[in-house]
Amino acid sequence: MHLMELPREVLLGENLKDKVGEVAKRLKLGERVLILYGPKTKEIAGREVRHHLKESFDVHSLTIKKASMKEVGKTVEKIKNENVQWIVAVGGGSIIDVAKLASFKSDISFISFPTTASHDGIASANASIKDLNAKTSIKAKPPIAVIADVKVIKTAPYRYLAAGVGDMISNLTAVKDWQLAHKLKGEYYSEYAASLSLMSAKMVIKNADIIRLGNEESVRKVIKGLISSGVAMSIAGSSRPASGAEHLFSHALDLIAPKPALHGEQCGVGTIIMAYLHGLKWQKIRETLKKVNAPTNAYELGIDPEYIIEALTIAHTIRPERYTILGKDGLTREAAEKAAKITGVI
Repeated sequence: MHLMELPREVLLGENLKDKVGEVAKRLKLGERVLILYGPKTKEIAGREVRHHLKESFDVHSLTIKKASMKEVGKTVEKIKNENVQWIVAVGGGSIIDVAKLASFKSDISFISFPTTASHDGIASANASIKDLNAKTSIKAKPPIAVIADVKVIKTAPYRYLAAGVGDMISNLTAVKDWQLAHKLKGEYYSEYAASLSLMSAKMVIKNADIIRLGNEESVRKVIKGLISSGVAMSIAGSSRPASGAEHLFSHALDLIAPKPALHGEQCGVGTIIMAYLHGLKWQKIRETLKKVNAPTNAYELGIDPEYIIEALTIAHTIRPERYTILGKDGLTREAAEKAAKITGVI
């Protein structure tokens, strides 16, 4: 049996802070709601969302500092104690990931209200929690609704939007890895999920000149792509359509680099290298990332080249069960250095 869980509503527009209640009523989610936000996202949109919800709902709130199992536990406890029926997560990836896992553990629905467009977790079923060995993702369930307020997302630094492009462009190599695992290991492969994922990547390549402007239209383009990328993962029943060797490289950097860059930035740079290994047109990927002012090398990531090489040699150990272009033995130091130098990453 193959179960596909998808968001039931996606709202994309401006001034949507007062729409959460309407969506919850339409979806009959119940009266007792828990709103999760971070210290910053509370000010950006959380306080206002809470204010509008208070008119018709019994509202409880919790401030989340980071995506950790401790914060997930705290949220689950609050849900139990206050008899909460649904959650709304107002924030970036960390807040949404905590809501995702806490709602899954508590068997209630959650609404995603992103404040940045930096990665495809805003609509996917997978949660990245930092103290889960090597910050790989854990299967939870997707949001029942996504409410993306373009004006709110536009207030985030442009860097986050460019990171969203990096996360989406990585679908190109993720799908190649998936096809490889299907051919060599007989792994389940969904052509529909793969096509949807590739469509997101191709869309950002095509619209790079619009995205680089950093205006409302740019945000719309990136959000649409991130949502369809998240939906592709839900259709596949795994993160396969949007997470391959380039994501393993990013997770490896998170482990070893003293100061890692944003997830989408690292994935974008990883995509350049993995595209080279796959024999794809890596120059076009690099060109798109440059166009939207996303990092394309170690210097722009703010990471020492030594860590780039090390991350490439250990990436295959992050999720040994996931077959990618790196194979089961990974890259030698020489091969890693060669690939990084040829692509201009170091």
